[in-house]
Amino acid sequence: MSSAIMRGRSFAVSLALIGVTMVAGVAIRFVPLGLPHVVVKYGGSMLWAVMIYWIVSALLPTRTPFAVAFLAAGVATAVEFLKLFHTPAFDAFRLTLPGILVLGRFFSVWDIVAYWLAIAVAAVIDFRIRDLPVEEPGHASL
Repeated sequence: MSSAIMRGRSFAVSLALIGVTMVAGVAIRFVPLGLPHVVVKYGGSMLWAVMIYWIVSALLPTRTPFAVAFLAAGVATAVEFLKLFHTPAFDAFRLTLPGILVLGRFFSVWDIVAYWLAIAVAAVIDFRIRDLPVEEPGHASL
């Protein structure tokens, strides 16, 4: 008889989730796919927030998806509010590609809503991934 245990996500899977999410987000924003503006705008924002979730989750693998979601939502919200802070150096950085990708340029409450929704979906997916049963080492199933 086998005994199933709950497992966390491996670091390799975490890196793959971060990479796929990052590529999808950049593609939605910068590749001319003919998508409606709202999909480009909010799809990219939502994928950015999901990437933040996967990064926090990879850095804190023993935390529950709920705890990771709470922290990721805090980070995403803080970055959004950082858009209200202006200095010549920050504004110059925001005009570069890394600045656009990391910080964005314009504050929007709707972006925060999109972040929270996307992070909630990522947490549900993460819970499902972590909830997959695996065999304990040394036990064979019949």
